[in-house]
Amino acid sequence: MSRPTQTAVERRKLLARLFPDGIPVLWCPMITHYDRGGGIDAQRMAAHLRHLSPHVKGFLIPGSTGDGWELSDSETRRLLETGIREMARLNLQLLVGTLKTEADAAIRAMRDTVDWLESSTGEGNIENRLARSHVCGFTVCPPRGKELTQQQIGAALGSILESGLPAALYQLPQITLNEMQPELVAALAKQFPNFILLKDTSGADHVALSGQKLENVFLVRGAEGDYARWLKVARGPYDGFLLSTANCFARQFHQILEDLAARRLKAAQEMSERLTACINEVFGIVTGLPHGNPFANANKAMDHFFAWGPKAQAAAPPRLHAGVCLHADVIRATGEALSRHGLMPDKGYWE
Repeated sequence: MSRPTQTAVERRKLLARLFPDGIPVLWCPMITHYDRGGGIDAQRMAAHLRHLSPHVKGFLIPGSTGDGWELSDSETRRLLETGIREMARLNLQLLVGTLKTEADAAIRAMRDTVDWLESSTGEGNIENRLARSHVCGFTVCPPRGKELTQQQIGAALGSILESGLPAALYQLPQITLNEMQPELVAALAKQFPNFILLKDTSGADHVALSGQKLENVFLVRGAEGDYARWLKVARGPYDGFLLSTANCFARQFHQILEDLAARRLKAAQEMSERLTACINEVFGIVTGLPHGNPFANANKAMDHFFAWGPKAQAAAPPRLHAGVCLHADVIRATGEALSRHGLMPDKGYWE
């Protein structure tokens, strides 16, 4: 067995400092709740986090599911104020989504957030600043462009990682129109110990399946479906999940993880199949809507029932960032899907 590289050793030490209780296996890119006036609904966000916290210990705010590509800088700051306050109360871990289409913009946003955390915590040391805020790192994507070469993508991501801040790289070709190839990810992992986590939402899983040595980088899968087969505990290639639908099915995903760890494979597979069928149906319902993205829209529609329970159709439908609400037909069809698959909650967390 080969000895670990110095980068791998440094990364392991950094991960131990960032995650003293261990890295969460299940992560959630939280949806963003808006009040009737379009502002960030801090009370609803807090209630949602309390509801999820027994089962999910790591959150990405804001991710694509949380409208991270659409939010203004002031909206993002307001969202982080709420998120950080609740992370501390509930002892949760936060990845700050820094979703920008250019590396320079991502670097500025990361530095602005670090400066803001200094003013809010009074900590001069950056690592202490992050720890007091329960921030474990920043999530960044490759720059946007179908024509970009791997060398150009690597140079952009390298400039971000040179900041020294703990970072998670996000494979999101649906937005960036490109992919980090396995060889590039391995090269970045070998060079930068502050590259701590890779999230892949492509559904192709090229990096995880490549066999490349990633030097202790924590791999999480973001694509939905067939959940029981992807984790290393089930002989899959991933360390964990970062799933949009953990906004709604946190308890069920937690149960799958427990069943896999205990080798209750049949139970894990049965729950995985039920969730996959329901989630595919709801994503089909929201496909083609003129506002928002499918991850946000599907989870807002389902969360409406987890918030209000079976009486959700009588409640005002959830608002999107664009200022419109999900149509009543979307809510009705979503409720029917949840009921059909035996996933309708008995009581809502916001009742």
